[in-house]
Formats: sequence, structure tokens, C-alpha cells
Amino acid sequence: MADMPNHLKSVKIMPALFVDQLTVIDFAFFDPKRGIVGESWIVDVVLEGDLDDQGMVFDFGDVKKRIKLAIDNSVDHKFVVPANYSELSHELNDDELLLELRDSQGRWYRHQSPPQAVVLLEDESVNQAAVTELLIEECFKVVPDNVHTIELHLSTENIAGDYYHYAHGLKKHLGDCQRIAHGHRSQIHIFENGQRSQQLEQFWCEKWQDIYIGTQEDLVQEIDIDGIRYNHFAYHSEQGSFSLTLPQDKCHMMVNDSTVELIAAHIVKQLKHIKPHSDIRVKAFEGVNKGAIARG
Repeated sequence: MADMPNHLKSVKIMPALFVDQLTVIDFAFFDPKRGIVGESWIVDVVLEGDLDDQGMVFDFGDVKKRIKLAIDNSVDHKFVVPANYSELSHELNDDELLLELRDSQGRWYRHQSPPQAVVLLEDESVNQAAVTELLIEECFKVVPDNVHTIELHLSTENIAGDYYHYAHGLKKHLGDCQRIAHGHRSQIHIFENGQRSQQLEQFWCEKWQDIYIGTQEDLVQEIDIDGIRYNHFAYHSEQGSFSLTLPQDKCHMMVNDSTVELIAAHIVKQLKHIKPHSDIRVKAFEGVNKGAIARG
């Protein structure tokens, strides 16, 4: 074998490893025009650095554990609010964080929760660049010293058909789903008499565009402020007390809790009012690649 040319002997190779679709962060954020928006972002990660004694930049098993956990603990199942937004006020008292916001139409939003359910993002808006910067900072806290560069790429699922953004809270859940304002960006497949119906999918996604799904027993009060109707939701769960006030026209009410299983069943029942003689099957997604199926 020929010797390596001299000009190549000094070339510094910086190895890197990548994990595509390491995790999906499901959360809600405040947008001045859209209100409270449920979102799902897919996370790809690239780690660049020196090889360790095993000939690795970082063990894949540790990437999936430590980095995924750091990302999930930072944003997943939280309410992300732009800290520099001019129409935001916030107050921290003991273990309670109170947020008050107004949207571009002057409508009022009030969110109260334990502090760990909220991200105050240092920006004027919630955007992928600012969230990426936050996540990289958190990831550097859990990687070894031989890792010099972390690249994160956030993206939304490529959905060919219709989809909707929804936010909700599940007070009976023992995990982070109990937080009153987290959410998802979800596609939906609706079948009428065995055939997928683009018409019904479009109808439902328009109905649930940027919606908050409220549970009837969590509705404490309906309020009228300057001629605008608001719903005030509140409950206590394992992580503490939660409440949320938002415009009534941004809400869709369910009698039951809004688990994805009950959401799928609810959509079937609602569509049966429109198509009483049709067989309806709903495949409702909760974020990316998971969900529930109901038929009626």
C-alpha cells in the first residue's frame, strides 16, 4: 500500500455522530396572533468531538438517555412564552408562576402553574432558532468534555394532508401531561364507509385550528370582559394547582378528559351527527407517530 501523501498527514479529522429523530418535543406556546398553540417538533442531533478510549464521540445509549432527557426536561410538555413580548407580565410567588398576556387583538390570557410547567424564552417570539439555542445550552450540561460541538435541528412532521394544532391538560395524568397548557401538532385520518375522506379531515382540521380542548368539569367560570367571553379552567393535580383563562372562541369543550383515546371517540360522535348513516372510523394522532383509533 502506498504511503499517505505528506499534505494529508497533517489533516485534522473531527469525527461526529448523529441521531435523527432522537425525540419529539410536544408543547404549547403563545403566539400574539394565534393565541395558545399546540406544537410538535422533531429533534435531530449531531455531536462533534474527539474520540474517547472506546473510539467513540459519545455512546449512542448515553445520547438516547442523557441528551434526550435534557431536551425533554427543557421544553417537552411545557408552555413556552416569549419573555421579551411587550404584552406579557409575570409574577412568581413561592411555587406558583402567574402569567398574563394579551394577543394582537387585545384579548386576555391568564396562565397559573408551578414554575416547572413554563419556559420563559429570552426572545420576542417563540421560534425554532431561540428554542434550539436553549436546548443546546442544556445538552452541553450532560455531555463529556470531549464533545466540542452540538448541532440540533428542529423540524415539523411532513404531513401530506390536513392537520391541526391543539393544546390541553390532563389533571388525572401522573406525568407531565397534567400540565394545563401543553399540546401537539397532529394529523388525522377519517374514514367514511371504509374510504378515507379528505373532506371530513379538512372540516375537522379547520374546526380545530389552534384550539384549546377543555374538559367540562374543569370549567370553573365563564367571564365577560369588555364584551368578550372567556373560559376559566382550574384544577389541582399531583404537580400542583393549575388554571387557565382564554377567549371562549379558542376553546372546544369535551364532557370527558381529553386523552387521545377519548378525543378519537369524541370526533366519531361529533361526525355521526353530520353523517348518521355512515360508518365512521377516526385515527387521531397525538403529535408524531402515535395516537388512538375509534369507530362508530
